[in-house]
Order: sequence, then C-alpha cells, then structure tokens
Amino acid sequence: MLNRVILIGRLTRDPELRYSPGGVAVTKFTVACDRRGDEGADFIQVVTFKQTAEASANYLRKGRLVAVEGRWQTGSYENDGKKVYTNDCIADNVRFLESNRDNQTSEQTNNNRDPFTDDGKPINISDDDLPF
Repeated sequence: MLNRVILIGRLTRDPELRYSPGGVAVTKFTVACDRRGDEGADFIQVVTFKQTAEASANYLRKGRLVAVEGRWQTGSYENDGKKVYTNDCIADNVRFLESNRDNQTSEQTNNNRDPFTDDGKPINISDDDLPF
C-alpha cells in the first residue's frame, strides 16, 4: 500500500512554530493548490516536525511557492462534546521553489503564470537523447 502526497502551491499565511511538551518543533501552514482550469483551489493544511519545522518557520512566508512531499493523515478529536475530523499532509520534505527575491519580484509584477500551461503537448526528443 502507498500513502504519498506531493503538493505545489503558495502559503496562505506564515507558518506557526510551536514546540511539543517533549521539545519537538512543529509547524502548521496552509498551501493553496490551484485546480486545473478555472475550478478554484484546494487549501491543504501541512504539518512539519523537527528541522523541517524550524526551517519552514524561519524561511517561509505567506505567498511563497513551495513543493511539499509527505503522507496524508486523518484524525479526530472532541471539541465541546462534538467530534471534529482532521485531514493533514504530514510533510517529510518541504522545498522552497523561489527565493525571497523571486517572491518579491513576482508580487510586484503580479505575474501568476501557471508553469504547467504547456502540459500535455508533445515534446520533440530523439531516442538518442534518452538515457535508457
């Protein structure tokens, strides 16, 4: 069986850094991932631990483009006698896909070009260029 999640999107807010009672760093942040076409976006909560949590808190800010790799986890808890269900991406790896300078430039130009707009078009590659 496999439970693997890969997300690319922008943070909707700055990460929140906290520490567990055992001293483990934990961050939570939400990533907005566009759907194909004009169908809107999904807002997915991401949880990171240890060094990944500290790096996320130190370097990520609202609007930054990131790639997140991890697993999907569901859970539940009681709140005022009602059961609340949770769905989170537990991140193993968070990659910063743009530098702070790139993010500031993209905010100034307001360029939200989709890097995958040519997805599905044929690519001209000869068989000699393939490594297999």
